[in-house]
Amino acid sequence: MEIDLNNVPKHIGIIMDGNGRWAQSKNKIRSFGHKEGAERVIDIVEESYRLGVKYLTLYAFSTENWKRPADEVGYLMTLLNSFIDKKLKRLHENGVKINVLGEIERFDDKTFKSVKKAIDTTKDNKKMVLNIALSYGGRAEIVRAAKIIAKDFKEGSLKLDDLNEDNFNDYLYTKNIPPVDLLIRPGGEKRISNFLLYQLAYAEFIFVDTLWPDFREENLQEAILEYQNRNRRYGGIWKTS
Repeated sequence: MEIDLNNVPKHIGIIMDGNGRWAQSKNKIRSFGHKEGAERVIDIVEESYRLGVKYLTLYAFSTENWKRPADEVGYLMTLLNSFIDKKLKRLHENGVKINVLGEIERFDDKTFKSVKKAIDTTKDNKKMVLNIALSYGGRAEIVRAAKIIAKDFKEGSLKLDDLNEDNFNDYLYTKNIPPVDLLIRPGGEKRISNFLLYQLAYAEFIFVDTLWPDFREENLQEAILEYQNRNRRYGGIWKTS
């Protein structure tokens, strides 16, 4: 069965899980898995825009990940800087716009500047939007939005009666970005781990056992095919052909 290019999910979210377990399965240290996992990113990004996906959101580093050992966090930041240094030109030439969702002010100065460079360099690109969730947590995002709303209300720039589900999204990191259509989680776990809690309301969830470093273009294609075989009802009745 071939993918229907007229019914490709507009927005795909991926929880990139399993790097550490992949490394352990090969008797390697965890950083080896993170490095291999980073290599998968560019492949999946390019396959996504080849298929016509307009928005791809990757869960790269959560607010909870700051609790990991300092040397592992430091390596992940080094890996992020290296990825931007090596892949930014390629992404830019392919028309990919990079957004970052999360508390990037928590990054060290070098990483902050590297992330900012990626955002600024690609800000006018139109082919696809790549959202990278860094220092991101869904609960923290909603609390942040509530604080901004409270501030706007206090200052008189927002009336509570004017607040609705549509403009609430304007207070999230995903302002001007449509909700997620398809969530994919490699690695065998069946939970969303505080990822895009508001944006996943009507997403289709697909959990696969393949660990992220082994996740390939064909795995993405299989997930999209499964998505296309589902009947999205949005609270309505079952549609028959």
